[in-house]
Amino acid sequence: MKIEFESEVTHWEARDDSSWYFVHLPEELSNDIKELPRPARGFGSLRVRARIGRTSWATSIFPGSAGYALPLKKAVRDAEGLELGSVAVVEVELIDL
Repeated sequence: MKIEFESEVTHWEARDDSSWYFVHLPEELSNDIKELPRPARGFGSLRVRARIGRTSWATSIFPGSAGYALPLKKAVRDAEGLELGSVAVVEVELIDL
C-alpha cells in the first residue's frame, strides 16, 4: 500500500533538547491504517519505505494521539533542505501488510 501526502515538519515537543523531527500522516489516512490487519510490533509501529524528493529510506511510522508520525533523520532533512515548519511531500509504502 502506497500513500502520498503533504505535511509540515514538526519537532518532538515532549523534550526541548530533542533532535527528533517528524511529519504526520493525515488523520483520515491514519485512521484507515489503524483498521488494517498487521503483525504486532513495538509501540504499534509499522515498517515503511519512505521518500521525500530524491531521498528514500527504510523506517517505521508510529501511532500517536494525532495519528501516525514518520520520523525524519537529519540526513533526510539535510538532503532535502527541510527544517522546522517546512512542508514536505511524502510518499510512504507500508511494508508489513
